[in-house]
Order: sequence, then C-alpha cells, then structure tokens
Amino acid sequence: MDILYFDIALLASVVRIHRDIHLYAVLTPVRTKIMDAFKLGFLTSPDSNTSLSVNKMASYCMTVTRLRLVLGEGARRLHVSAAFNAKPKVAMSRFEPGTSISYEKLHENIDIVRKRLNRPLTLSEKIVYGHLDDPVGQDIARGRTYLRLRPDRVAMQDATAQMAMLQFISSGLPKVAVPSTIHCDHLIEAQIGGVEDLKRAKEVNQEVYNFLATAGAKYGVGFWKPGSGIIHQIILENYAYPGVLLIGTDSHTPNGGGLGSICIGVGGADAVDVMAGIPWELKCPNVIGVKLTGSLSGWTSPKDVILKVAGILTVKGGTGAIVEYHGPGVDSISCTGMATICNMGAEIGATTSVFPYNHRMKTYLNKTGRADIAALADEHKDDLVPDKGCKYDQVIEINLSELKPHINGPFTPDLAHPVSEIGAVAEKNGWPLEVKVGLIGSCTNSSYEDMGRAASLAKQALDKGLKCKAAFTVTPGSEQIRATIERDGFSKILRDVGGVVLANACGPCIGQWDRKDVKMGEKNTIVTSYNRNFTSRNDANPATHAFVTSPEIVTALAIAGTLKFDPETDYLTAANGEKFKLEPPNGDELPARDFDPGQDTYQHPPAESGSVMVDVSPTSTRLQLLEPFDKWNGKDLEDLQVLIKVKGKCTTDHISAAGPWLKFRGHLDNISNNMLIGAINIENDAVNKIKNRLTGEYGGVPDVARHYKANGLSWVVVGDDNYGEGSSREHAALEPRHLGGRVILVKSFARIHETNLKKQGMLPLTFTDPTDYDKIRPDDKISITGLATFAPGKPLKGVVKHGDGSQDIITLNHTFNENQVEWFHAGSALNRMKELQ
Repeated sequence: MDILYFDIALLASVVRIHRDIHLYAVLTPVRTKIMDAFKLGFLTSPDSNTSLSVNKMASYCMTVTRLRLVLGEGARRLHVSAAFNAKPKVAMSRFEPGTSISYEKLHENIDIVRKRLNRPLTLSEKIVYGHLDDPVGQDIARGRTYLRLRPDRVAMQDATAQMAMLQFISSGLPKVAVPSTIHCDHLIEAQIGGVEDLKRAKEVNQEVYNFLATAGAKYGVGFWKPGSGIIHQIILENYAYPGVLLIGTDSHTPNGGGLGSICIGVGGADAVDVMAGIPWELKCPNVIGVKLTGSLSGWTSPKDVILKVAGILTVKGGTGAIVEYHGPGVDSISCTGMATICNMGAEIGATTSVFPYNHRMKTYLNKTGRADIAALADEHKDDLVPDKGCKYDQVIEINLSELKPHINGPFTPDLAHPVSEIGAVAEKNGWPLEVKVGLIGSCTNSSYEDMGRAASLAKQALDKGLKCKAAFTVTPGSEQIRATIERDGFSKILRDVGGVVLANACGPCIGQWDRKDVKMGEKNTIVTSYNRNFTSRNDANPATHAFVTSPEIVTALAIAGTLKFDPETDYLTAANGEKFKLEPPNGDELPARDFDPGQDTYQHPPAESGSVMVDVSPTSTRLQLLEPFDKWNGKDLEDLQVLIKVKGKCTTDHISAAGPWLKFRGHLDNISNNMLIGAINIENDAVNKIKNRLTGEYGGVPDVARHYKANGLSWVVVGDDNYGEGSSREHAALEPRHLGGRVILVKSFARIHETNLKKQGMLPLTFTDPTDYDKIRPDDKISITGLATFAPGKPLKGVVKHGDGSQDIITLNHTFNENQVEWFHAGSALNRMKELQ
C-alpha cells in the first residue's frame, strides 16, 4: 500500500490555496481523522524513522484515497513546499514554547463564515466565529443560536480555581487539553501593607495554595504564586494577544479586550469543559458598537468612557452582547486604558468587550517582550479589525473631546454623575460628603500609566506641603507593576502623600479588607478606582457609600477629603495658605526603560507528573472532594416550597458573599452557609431572616434550606430582574443545588449566572409575563410541569399553590438548548461528561 504522509500544515496549505467552501467541507472530516491519527500514533512526520502499522492505517485508507482523488499527486508537492517554506511558529506565550498562534486557522474560518453569511463582519464576530468548532455547519444567528467554540486557553483565579480543579479531578481526565493557568490573587486580605499581608496570606492559605500548586502540576496547569498579581493584569502582560479566544473563571476576564482579545468570564464548569477538550457553548452574542471620536485630554481618562457607557446602558443593557469599540477616537487611548474600559464592561452585563488592533497594542506587546506576536499580528491585521460596512445591533457615539470626568455610585456602578455635579447630588440625597478612604489600583486601574498619573497629582500636593486628608491605599496590579513603580519612584511619592501600598492582589475590591476606621453600620463614603460598588462589597458594611471613578479623581478627592471638590475648577489651600489648583494629571503610557519583572512567581507544570500527589484531607474545612448531584427522576417537580422571594437587586454577592467567605471556596458544604444571606426577603425587608414553613419559626436562609433538605422538601427561589449580576462565581449556583434547591424563578438573569445554574442541574426559569412575580406569595408552593417533554423553545408551566387553597397557572420560559437539557437530565454538566466518556 502506498502510504502518503500528512501533517496539519499540509491541510492548512491546501485550504489556503483552494478557497472553495465545498472543498473545505470535504477536507474538514479528513483533517479531523488525520489529527486523530496523529494523537493515536497511527501517522508520523516525514522525518520520523517510526514505521507505520498497515493494519492500524487500514481505517484511514479511504480518507487518504479520497484526499488524493480531490487533490491529485500535487498533494505530495504541497507537503514538501509547506515543510520547506513554513515560517517559524510564534508561541502563544514565553511560558509555553510548545504552543503556537494560528492566525491561518482564524483566517480560514473567517473566510468560510463571511461567505456563508454574505456580509461584512464585526471584529468580535471575526474572533468568535473564527474559533467555531464547525464553521461550515454551525447555525449562526445573533442573539438566538448557540455556538460551539474552541477557546485557545483557560485562566482561573484562586478562589474559583479550587472548585474548577475539584470538578476537573472528578472528570477523571489525566491532563488539560488547552493551555491553562491558575492565579493566586483573591485570598490575600488587606490589613497592614503588602509585605506583611502577603506573608500572612501564605500562612493562612497554605493548604489551599498547596492544593492548587499540586493540582496544577498534576494536570498540566501553570501556577502563578501568591504575590504575582491580579489575574487580569497577568493575562494582559503575558497571555492576551490580538485574536485570541480566552475564557476565565472571573467576571472581569474581558480586561484582555484591551489587547484585541475576546476574553469571556465563565463559571468553573465551563472552564472544565474547555480543559477537557469539549467544545464550549456560547449563545451567539449581539454586537453593540461604541464609536469613539475626538481624543482624551486633561482630567478625562479611559475610565470615564466606561463610566459614561454604564450610565447609558445600565447594569443589564449589555446582557447577551459584545461591546465593540471603534472609530478614530480609539487611537487616543493606551492599550492598558482600553483594558480598563473592557474590564468594567462586566458591570453592564456584556459578554465581553473588545478594541481593534492598533499601534498602541503593538507598542504594548513590544514593551512586554512579545515583539514576535506584534509582528505576526501586523501580518494578519485585516482579521484583527472590523470589516468596512459591518453592522451593529446598537450604536452609541461618544466624543472623547467633550467627555467629562465621571464618578458612579453609590451602591450600583451605573449611577453616573459628572464629577463637577457629585457634591451637589450627594448633598441633595444625604450621602456623606467626607471621603473617608480613597483606594486606587485593582484589576481595572493598576497599570503603569494609572500609577504614574496618580503620582503626578500626589507630587503636586507634596510640593505644596499637603498630604491626603482621607486614608489612601494603592494596589499594584502585578509584581511587574510593583517592581517598576518602585524603581521609578512612584511608590515613594504615593507613600509620602499618605498612601499604603498593598499586596499585588484583589484586596478591598472584592471585600478582602480588614477595615478598622469605621464601625459596622456607620454611614460613610469611600471612592475607588475599582469596578464594582454593590452594597457591602468592599468592607461588608451596608452603610458604606462606595463610588467608582478613575485613579486620578480618587487621588484628587483623597487629597481634598470631600466629594465637594471638582479638580477642574476648585482650589486647594497649600501649607503656607496659598490657594492653588491641581494641574491635570500626566504620566507615561509605558516605562521609558523596560519593565522590571520583579520576583519570579511562576511555576511551570512538570513534563512528567505521574508522581505528583494531590491530597484533599477528609477532615479539611477548606477543601472537599465533590459528590455527584442526583439525576432527574423523570417526573415533574411537584410542590416546591418557596424558600425566599427576593426583593430588588440580587447579585452574586447577595447569593454567595465573598470577603471572609473566600476561605471556604473549595469546600462546598461550608461555603453553602452563606447562601443568599445578603438577599432582601420581600416578606419582612430583612436579610437572612426567613420563615421556616415546616416549623413556623424564623431562621437564616441556609439553615432553613438545610432543614427542608433534611426533610425531603425541595425548594424554589423567586427573584427580580437581572438576577445573579456581578461575579462569575459558580458557588452561587452550586450552593442552591447542594442545599436542595431545584428551580430559580425570576424576571430575568445575568448571563454567567444563568449558565452556571444550568451546569449544576438547576432549572433557571423566567416569567413569560414579568407581572406574574407579583402573584407569588412567600408561603406558596410551586409545581413545574411539562418536564417529560422538556425541549428547546418549549415553555414550561408553573402551578402556584397558595396557602388559602387557590392557585395560579403561569407560563415559564427558559433558554435551554438540546445539550443543556441533557445536563438537566443527567443532574449536571459534569455528570453528562462522565456519561459520554
């Protein structure tokens, strides 16, 4: 038998030459078979001395013959040409030399889809559709169909990585199928200062860090040690690049869009799918275009762009959509400034946000040691910008030259105010005017440019003999940023003005803040450069009025000590009594010298990991191996007790609080003790106080849920609009499932939370008529009928049984597709994965 050698480069060359969609349809199964053959060892490269087994090759003979019939003997010549003329491969990162960026594959898929749809594509469509598992056969309709995608990589922060890795261990797979990393940033509490807080965190979290490090080593996952920095800054510095599709187990993963990437926040179960090599599902996003004109200058910063957009779209206006920035104003924004804008896009519910590839991104790639990626991106720039004439589902236009500094809050990130007006608005609403603490940094605003601009203001104050009137904290985004701003003098200036430099971690942004300056319940104001300002989020105090703004405005307000200060018009009083105005901030986009990398904090997964042991003690309070959830029993869900009818906003912070609860993120039973303790009970306007319908007594939400479960009573939660907005934390879905919940019934869901509920075998349902929310009473029981014929697009029925014997029949919608229905039947997506192994 005449054996013809093949490799993937040959097939790629063929497809580039023969740009016929029908021919590609023939080649797709061929390529799949050949890739399988390489994995199984049936095929070798031409320079290999390994002989091929004719018997093993028999099953591939028909494929080979068909390919030769299509291409003729030129296939052999094509192979030789590809082998000798191929350009050197460019690795996806310096930590993964065995990987390579495949813009050719992206281009092929884009061409196929563009011809199929017969229209120009937006940038986000190019990148998303360019990663389709089946670009030929995939049904594509914005806002309607589910896409099956092949992400390039996975990133996990330590709080969510615990559950993600526990689920991956449960899958039984030996190694991750795509490059993946774990980042230790969430478990470091801000108390004293960076050095002391990091040391304490390593001691307190030793068990968890050891688990993550050994699990990473065992299963081929890179491990960034505590102190390395915040996940999103590490990704921007090392892993994001134009055109990559990355999923991360954190809602602010979209930060990477500042480097032309499609980076999407997901729950841990989604990450497990991708790490297992399973196509990842995403509802085909709509695309919101934000056209930027003019240019940024003076006190206006990139943060003001997203603060303005949040005010326009609100916290749910971006749900189900990718926000795509374009227009001539883009070039006035630095790469890290674009990342800031994309990062906070999570607060409008957007799937992700993205900017087109430009010279600012190229400069950043070059400065972060990735000139080879920049050069490759230059060669493929047409695929990294939107097509001319592409259409958006909605367009917002912002003139950057007219945009004024903004500050949003309190209690919600979409309540937007110009800084010039916030003092008067605060007085009118009775919000505390005194700024108690100013906090800069976090994953949203901790770049070299951010720190430099803040330092320029601090230097002006120091030159006039002033220090901050408010307490002031500084959070560097990464070890590289910390080391570089220390070297270049920014840290000293910020400390001299009264700042405390915290660890390279999330810290107060996620509630990891041991705050001592106010008592619990004391009304006060803080201003931050963070992204989220929900009630109690930063310091667990529901009376804290948190406002989000740029690092520059935070610094100015911390110096002035009051919300009634507009740095564009108001004066400060120097130590000598002189009145002066702060000059607009200034700072270099990137350091004149190279970045100082600081300490090496990365652990490579070993090439051989057979001897690596991953231990989870059965007596641990921090970690717990997972038990599979029960399968659906084939019957309708009868007489589900309403556990709580939630009033108003219910974020993932309300459902599964962070802060001190982060230490239990790897222990499902213990973390479940915080389930819905922040949600407001419509029956009494109280938090964590509901009536146990079996005993007639009041108790905490988790306690009542456990009592129901112990007595065989399944339950349902009833909620309002945009239920589950905020963090990607899947614990907000795991906990209800673990404590006996079966259904979450609301007016509308946030995207990530709805998916997380489906993954864990829950039924996330919405009212067809939102006013039906008002029909449900806190003591009702609800039956969900029609599950025997549960199918995509087919509503279910809810029978609401009231205590007085009357009942209401309501129609309930869902967004399950066929695969997701199978998750429900199996009890969870992980159960379904095991069934298919």
